[in-house]
Amino acid sequence: ELEDTDFIDWRDLRLTEIKPASVRREMNLMSAVLNHARKPWKLITASPMVDVEKPPKSAPRDRLVTAAELDALAISAGADLNNATARAFHAFRFAIETAMRAGEIIGLDWGRIDLQRQVAHLPMTKNGTARDVPLSRAAVALLEELPRADPVFGLNSGALDALWRKLRDRAAVEDLTFHDSRHIAITRLSKKLEVLDLARMVGHRNINELLTYYNETAEEIAKRLD
Repeated sequence: ELEDTDFIDWRDLRLTEIKPASVRREMNLMSAVLNHARKPWKLITASPMVDVEKPPKSAPRDRLVTAAELDALAISAGADLNNATARAFHAFRFAIETAMRAGEIIGLDWGRIDLQRQVAHLPMTKNGTARDVPLSRAAVALLEELPRADPVFGLNSGALDALWRKLRDRAAVEDLTFHDSRHIAITRLSKKLEVLDLARMVGHRNINELLTYYNETAEEIAKRLD
């Protein structure tokens, strides 16, 4: 019979292997399974996960990229978009314009992009729903610069991750992840869009989630007060 100590030992072991956020997700999944076993299946009388504490949430990242770092990344990646490394950096620039996630970007194909209407259709997102993403003129220009291929960026998840790390390290840019583009994008877009429009564009149903990615400094906000 499973006891809470079994899950505590498992949790502590997993924390040596993966990040706390991933352990929290696995614990949520296990809790759901055990609750289903308790009710409606009635296979157990109580869930042994009830008293198992989850790892604390990590502090949200606030890493933004500087203009000098973007220049260094561009040099590292190269300008030839027939080269996969250049397309990896191009994808990062596109992410900054759209706040799209890496998986959404690499899944884009031309059949879901309307350049005239400036809209990209995502049939399935992380939230389990479809989303139409408005494209700025700069985002459209980035797409038009790419060699025609499907998927649009000609990259899969593994290739994008490896190429991004390679070009970033070669540029000597420290502690910048591809996903940081979402922080950059949402912070920039917040100056252009009302909060409801911004939430809809980036796919957040809970407006509070935007605070995780909104990283404008107090100094920058102060300049807009006068």
